[in-house]
Amino acid sequence: MADPENRVDSNIAGKWYVDLECIDCDLCRTTAPENFKANEDEGYSFVFKQPESDEEAELCQQALEECPVEAIGNDG
Repeated sequence: MADPENRVDSNIAGKWYVDLECIDCDLCRTTAPENFKANEDEGYSFVFKQPESDEEAELCQQALEECPVEAIGNDG
């Protein structure tokens, strides 16, 4: 389970986030490309836009459930 105390600094403010456990596997960016981006210099993904529709929220939830290292969190 993602740790809200260890969020990566690149996350935009909001309930969805990625923590420091991210291994930059690309799953979240493939699943929800409207919400996740890569920090290629540091080797992790982050939330660059909070979901603005039910569809985006569902895709973020799918990414959370499928994340192999449980690095995606939702404080909502």
